[in-house]
Amino acid sequence: MNQVAKKKEQALAVIDNSIFEQDAHDGMNNISQEDVALPFLKVLSQLSPELETIDGAKAGMIYNTVSGQVYDGVQGIKVIPCHYERKYIEWTPRGTGGSGAPVAVHPATSDIMTKTFRKTGDSKDYLDSGNYIENSAQHYVLIIDETGNATPALIVMKATQLKKSRKWNSMMMTLKMNGKNGPFTPPSYSHVYRLTTSKESNDKGTWYGWEVERVGPVEEAGTYQTAKAFSLSIKQGEVNVKHDQDEGAKAASAAPF
Repeated sequence: MNQVAKKKEQALAVIDNSIFEQDAHDGMNNISQEDVALPFLKVLSQLSPELETIDGAKAGMIYNTVSGQVYDGVQGIKVIPCHYERKYIEWTPRGTGGSGAPVAVHPATSDIMTKTFRKTGDSKDYLDSGNYIENSAQHYVLIIDETGNATPALIVMKATQLKKSRKWNSMMMTLKMNGKNGPFTPPSYSHVYRLTTSKESNDKGTWYGWEVERVGPVEEAGTYQTAKAFSLSIKQGEVNVKHDQDEGAKAASAAPF
């Protein structure tokens, strides 16, 4: 046993990053975007189950669904918006035996909303089938951590948060920079934004929502190229988004939107 332990210690002592670098990406050759979960960033509510399962989690914090990391809502996080699209997501009512996945994801050009109605005292948009539709604004971003590392994620804004989405889009659309041919609108991924949360309320109750402010232009060329590549991969259909029932029915019932 002592000889085995000594050999193990010797083997570990000579391993450094150069050895791993020689075999970079090995073992992941067959992993495509279809096999990778795109993290969702969501604001925790007073009824979010994560408050019971994650140490230190509190309502108003921002939660990464893949890493399990929570971010302080007041301090917020820095992100680079890389792509935007609006979708109409069709769900079965919770508890009716659905698979947990959407029935369908309709494009923004769909006329599906013309086929919906609302029940008295209910803010959901229902179809005759009993399913309901959520108008979802989807912001694909890169999370920029304190060391400058960039991680892709998706922020879905709906209901009361749609106005925050429109505000963010307006901030990007109205931004101008000066070039050799005069003023121009830079790409969305040219600037960094800080996302924080704040408490909101209406006659149905209180909840936490998003706040968006522009920080400034991207300063690292490598980060800019990463953001540009992420934007292109989304437009080419290479990024797979897997919505689930927790994002839909449970989340919708947890806040008085």
